[in-house]
Amino acid sequence: MRLKDRVAVVTGAGQGIGKAVARKMALEGAWVALVEWNPQSGSQVLAELQSLGSRAFLISCDVADRIGVEAAVQEVLEKWGRLEILVNNAGFDRPATLLKVTDEDFEAVLGVHLRGSLNTIRAVSPHMMERSYGKIVNISSIYGRTGAVAAISYSAAKAAILGLTKSLARELGKHAINVNAVLPGLTATPTILKMPEKYKDMILRETPLGRMGDPMEIANVVAFLASDEASFMTGACVEVTGGWRM
Repeated sequence: MRLKDRVAVVTGAGQGIGKAVARKMALEGAWVALVEWNPQSGSQVLAELQSLGSRAFLISCDVADRIGVEAAVQEVLEKWGRLEILVNNAGFDRPATLLKVTDEDFEAVLGVHLRGSLNTIRAVSPHMMERSYGKIVNISSIYGRTGAVAAISYSAAKAAILGLTKSLARELGKHAINVNAVLPGLTATPTILKMPEKYKDMILRETPLGRMGDPMEIANVVAFLASDEASFMTGACVEVTGGWRM
């Protein structure tokens, strides 16, 4: 129960890594605000957390909308009076090669991943500064370091999150706010499970552990970074990839 009675906000909590993070937070004793644009998937996760006895509630929100994000954070503060943990997980992709990627798709992907992360951090930071305490964990990707064919928008967004993490770690450290990032590799999320086998096999052949990660294995690292056990870590970008691309 490393996070007992901590108030956590998890974005993109409706499936995959976000769902696993929300569940792990609940199991560690946190009160969890689920921020999810899809009310159906969000409601399913909410019911699961409540069945575990967790204090949780759902906020439908598009993280790319700054005003909506500010309203969501205010709702958490009005309901629970404080906010100690933020996990920026919301994201999606519109794969395309260089000559096929559209401006609209590029802006949409960066809007959710990068602007969405900035929006939430701007919204929670004044409260964390006031309390001189905060844990921010941004979900990047190993593609943010290596790039990938036909993943221009996604890789660019995930790389930008690394820069954002390090810059804000420098800026917010004086307020006792830790800002770190997690870089998952091939993880068994609904999106990855739909990937053609030939592409998954290519990655697995280069992965020393020889398998995909489970979303809970990513969530375990997130929970550590959100806990006081990681109190002297900030600006860290932790790869959780099974050794792929190390």
